[in-house]
Amino acid sequence: MLPASARLRKSSEISAVMKSGTRFSAKLVVIHVTQTSSEHTKVAFAVGKSVGNSVVRHKVTRQLRHAITPLINNFPAGSHVVVRALPGASQATFTQLSENLEFATSKVNAS
Repeated sequence: MLPASARLRKSSEISAVMKSGTRFSAKLVVIHVTQTSSEHTKVAFAVGKSVGNSVVRHKVTRQLRHAITPLINNFPAGSHVVVRALPGASQATFTQLSENLEFATSKVNAS
């Protein structure tokens, strides 16, 4: 579970990250990252209707939240991160989602 200090909640901040942040993609997810003056890394999730119905979207969100928790420290301090699920995420296993997140996160660290 993500602590409250690690959650990006304001829709204006989420949309700003998605518009101006750097994108790092994998097969099932796209990660948008932007640097801020904040000292904490904050994460939000965007799982649209193209992924599935409400039950499926919430399941994917829970899996992504669980998978990104150990990876938060891999982002630069003060990052705002939005994890966007692609339509194939609904058919993926937890292991596949985790591997995709790790792959995209490794791209963040490489840049």
